[in-house]
Amino acid sequence: MNTTVLLVEDDPMIGQSLVRALNDAGMRVDWKQDGSEGEKAAESGSYSVVLLDLGLPGKSGLEILKEMRASGDRTPTFIITAREKIDDVEQGLDMGGDDYLVKPFSINELLARIRRISRWDGGNAMLSNGEITLDLASYKATYRGTTQLLSVRELALMNAFLKQPGMILSRSQLEKHLYGWIDEVDSNVIEVLIHGLRKKFDSEIIRNVRGIGWMVVKHA
Repeated sequence: MNTTVLLVEDDPMIGQSLVRALNDAGMRVDWKQDGSEGEKAAESGSYSVVLLDLGLPGKSGLEILKEMRASGDRTPTFIITAREKIDDVEQGLDMGGDDYLVKPFSINELLARIRRISRWDGGNAMLSNGEITLDLASYKATYRGTTQLLSVRELALMNAFLKQPGMILSRSQLEKHLYGWIDEVDSNVIEVLIHGLRKKFDSEIIRNVRGIGWMVVKHA
């Protein structure tokens, strides 16, 4: 896997250990310890993955992420946060962060998530039900003329629906699909993701079939 990682982390001990572990895994790492320097590096668009701490000198991780997404940069980005800052994660995910890790975290878990987020091999692979179009390469979905960028979790959920349009998928089926994208699937993650997608598009994008599950309608 030819993976280049931008690490924006101001803690020397954490930064050094991450650089060493990622290098040992065959990845090239560019480590920035200042938020402003991290933002300049991200602007190059030459990275496979960004590991972004929230509490940074110069410029916060949330500010960097906001600028990245505003410029159209969809590089998969992991938010790295201390446990006492976990409330900031929701804001980061809303801004377009793809996943998060709470310090301290397992290096093996980080490596697994990087492999997972980089696993699309479809190039320009597209899925559609005749009304919704999902572009797996650009993380974009289009529905009734509206195009939005999706998080990795939203992409995974829409991928499950659009592989089987017209089929009702139960909670357990959807959770099973999300495993491999999310190591721990919270009890309400499906509802949260569906609510977020409806807010981005329209309440009709995903239909609820009471007592059974959810579906997207298949159009001719």
